[in-house]
Amino acid sequence: MNKVKSLILAGMLAFAPALAMSSPTLAQDNAAAAPAVENAAAPVESAANATAAAPAAQVAAPPRMKPTEGIGMPRPGEITLQQQFSPNGHTARWLHDQMLLPIITIICVFVLALMLYVMVRFRRSANPTPSKTSHNTLVEVIWTVVPVMILLVIAVPSIGLLADQYKPAPKDAVTVKVTGYQWYWGYEYPDNEIPEFVSNMLTKEKAAENGEPYLLAADNRLVLPVGRPIKLIITGADVIHSFAVPSLWVKMDAVPGRLNEKSFTIEKPGVYYGQCSELCGARHGFMPIAIEALPPAQFDQWVLSQGGKPKKAEGAATAEAPRPAAAPAKI
Repeated sequence: MNKVKSLILAGMLAFAPALAMSSPTLAQDNAAAAPAVENAAAPVESAANATAAAPAAQVAAPPRMKPTEGIGMPRPGEITLQQQFSPNGHTARWLHDQMLLPIITIICVFVLALMLYVMVRFRRSANPTPSKTSHNTLVEVIWTVVPVMILLVIAVPSIGLLADQYKPAPKDAVTVKVTGYQWYWGYEYPDNEIPEFVSNMLTKEKAAENGEPYLLAADNRLVLPVGRPIKLIITGADVIHSFAVPSLWVKMDAVPGRLNEKSFTIEKPGVYYGQCSELCGARHGFMPIAIEALPPAQFDQWVLSQGGKPKKAEGAATAEAPRPAAAPAKI
């Protein structure tokens, strides 16, 4: 009998913890007797869980801008330079249209008229006895001095434009690293903390759906601000490419292992198209460039929508907007 009582008592002692946890009263008592350290850690864990569960602040990207027919793109039957939207572009087009074309036209017409005159005036039938004149000081001075003066007139604005095209960008310029690949472009914004994204040509159907020119439209555009200086750091990943946007007077080779710099300023919002201008392989003609120029406020909004950090212009005192935690999305 004593052995039976001992076995019963031992069984009760063995199952006592399980019975205590199954009893609501005992469970509440155990929870109340928990260490103070665990109670102090509970609010911290709850706050962390709440932060993780809360959605990150999202900033919507500006709507995709539609291009304007004939602006930032070639026009059917166009034989002159595209309309320009940068200071250097205006200077270059003026130099081409107002100086080079008239001077070249005048010179060509003059030389042609002089040749026709000589052919008629000094033909054999009109001059049975050839002239033996071998020297004329006045004529030699004229045909030496006049071309030199013409070249000087052309050289002054040309050298000025050349210097402006390679002028270093200011410190507050928006910096973008452009990388040419076979056969697409990659864009990275180091100052705005936006990692590289790639830009590929749209299909014919998708370009028509978006109302964009085929062979020039791209899925992810290079987004830049209007009125702010831009600094492009251009390189190639495999072979030599060339980054060219005619309406902004931008063209620079993308050479592997080398960083080339190009600076410019866009004057007007819009979509500006270009293409790789260096033969780089089988799909050279299918790596277009599409630049979307936005007003500064919308550009900052786009930077935030990509998870980046807007860079304040010099002298600006704008409040920093919240940054989204999401990874950069496609444009």
